[in-house]
Amino acid sequence: MQAYRLQTLSDCSLAIGRYPPFQYDARGGGAVGGCPDGLDGPIRFPPEALAIPPLSTRTTRWLGLPLPPGLTITIEPALLEGEFNSRSGSLTLQFQARFQFQAAGLRRPAPLWIDARLSTGPAAVRVGQSRWGAQEGSPLDADGAALLVGVADVQPSGTAWLDRFLGLPDQALARLRLRLELP
Repeated sequence: MQAYRLQTLSDCSLAIGRYPPFQYDARGGGAVGGCPDGLDGPIRFPPEALAIPPLSTRTTRWLGLPLPPGLTITIEPALLEGEFNSRSGSLTLQFQARFQFQAAGLRRPAPLWIDARLSTGPAAVRVGQSRWGAQEGSPLDADGAALLVGVADVQPSGTAWLDRFLGLPDQALARLRLRLELP
């Protein structure tokens, strides 16, 4: 098995529904995983070893302002695996996670379940979907840095006020900058 270290970087973004994107600094996240068949092919990062910084006043800006203190969105990964081609630098990852909202003094709503295909290629935007325009990632460069993009269908959480506020069901867009390297 060939081991790889994945590190999340700054200059990421997340958008959901009709809202403008959140600018997200994901530095400090990552995991060690690998390709069981050598340098290329299936790649997997165990979700229990995957660290993802929460969206918070320290990491996230929306409309140019930091998230309000006390508002935090934690990301609880359930799956991160896909395909890697070291020759072309292409990487595709299926990402599944629960996004848990927490606000000081408020009851925690049910988490949002996200299932997204993140890729260094074009994002699978629904036909007729133009709110974000064309989205395409970029393959790993000489330093192992890449941009992955993906669109996920987001189903209602079951918490009525959150579902109304976000306009669910709808779609979400993720732009994830990362570095993939040999440990």
